[in-house]
Amino acid sequence: MRLKLPIQLVLFLASGYIFGQTNQFNLEECMAYAVENEANSINATLDEEIAALRVKETVGIGLPQINGSANVQHNPDLPRFFSEYNPGSGFGISDDDAQSLGLEPGDIYGATNFFQLKSNGDVNLSATQLIFNGSYIVGLQAARTYKKLARKQKDYTQSELKASVAKAYFTVLINEERLVLYTSNLDRMEKLFSETQELYNTGFAEKIEVDRLKVTLNNARTQKSNYESLADLSMKLLKFQMNYPLDEPLELEGSISDFVNGEIQNVPQDFDLNNRSDYQTVLTNKELEELNLKNIYASGLPVIQAFGTLGASTQAASFGGLFRQDSNFEGNAGVGPDKWYSYSVIGLRLNWSLFTGLQRNYQIQQQKVEIKKLENTLTQFETRVRIEVEQQGVLLKNANENLGIQKENMELAQSIFDISEIKYKEGVGSSLEIVNADNELKAAQTNFFNALFDAVIAKIDLTRAIGERD
Repeated sequence: MRLKLPIQLVLFLASGYIFGQTNQFNLEECMAYAVENEANSINATLDEEIAALRVKETVGIGLPQINGSANVQHNPDLPRFFSEYNPGSGFGISDDDAQSLGLEPGDIYGATNFFQLKSNGDVNLSATQLIFNGSYIVGLQAARTYKKLARKQKDYTQSELKASVAKAYFTVLINEERLVLYTSNLDRMEKLFSETQELYNTGFAEKIEVDRLKVTLNNARTQKSNYESLADLSMKLLKFQMNYPLDEPLELEGSISDFVNGEIQNVPQDFDLNNRSDYQTVLTNKELEELNLKNIYASGLPVIQAFGTLGASTQAASFGGLFRQDSNFEGNAGVGPDKWYSYSVIGLRLNWSLFTGLQRNYQIQQQKVEIKKLENTLTQFETRVRIEVEQQGVLLKNANENLGIQKENMELAQSIFDISEIKYKEGVGSSLEIVNADNELKAAQTNFFNALFDAVIAKIDLTRAIGERD
């Protein structure tokens, strides 16, 4: 009989399988997860997006700029115009009105503005188009360079993040390997203590031998507990570096042995400085300073714009009249039809800053000094990186040699312990001898793992120094 599972159960089991698979990470997957989820890495990616949008914003400056406006207003009291009274001029106040006011020839009087009604309105649409602006051209280049700078800074941030994740990743593997080895030591010591206890119970061993082994066993248990806590802490540190949920399980693929037997022995002989993203960042900053110098020069060139305006205006004796189309209303006979009259204008505008009190000249000199400072920084940076690579290469070489020595010492200490254990079980050795052998073995194992950690860190630092992870 064929069993049929409900589709919901199938999907649940499948999702559980997939989830379990996603909890297993190798080094590259850990670094990729960190790049996608760590806050600084995300912000660096967002900064790159902002830079790309800033380029588009700068491009928009050279596109047509269109503005619209509308304005209606009412003047309860129109402003007066002032004039000198000249009899018989036929302009302004009449002679009869002047005589009634007692004006003499040459007197100044204020009269109502006959050429303006109390309400007026205006609507227009204006456009400008940049034809030439040297600073705009340089600004476009600077915006693209700024985008490149954001990308280089993102690369640097992610490169540093990958190095931190790699260190945390291998620390977890080392602590797991150390815990496995110390657990094996503890199991062996517990078995030996149990056998000695039985011999003591039957009268074939002294109590001092049992006590010696008991002290060693207690120390081994404490040491194992310490390394369990250390392994848990190192896993939490890795999750933190990745921004991985601390309460979610995470399993690492592979073992530290795979790394020890492979790339840790590789010491590069040469490198390309351009692979360093921080070096590329300094170079890009220098480009921006050079563009800033070009912009100062460009500010001395003329700016040419085309412009145009299309609009309509009207006047009326009252505010409501602005929205009517009557040819005559409210006793305004002779004024003409109240309607909107169109107008338009087109032209070219040139602005040229001909003299700025030598400010531009001094700005150019300052910018040239800034560029020389960056050139000095680049020279010093190149020297520092070469020394750093050489130093890390020496550290890795020494760490590899020390790792080989400590590995041999650990194997010899293991052999000595095995022989001491055999002698003790055969009755030709003492518990003191086996305790001493165990202490020497633990010391050799500790030295080996310390050397292993130093070699791993030296390899990561050298890889970072030559820019391989960029």
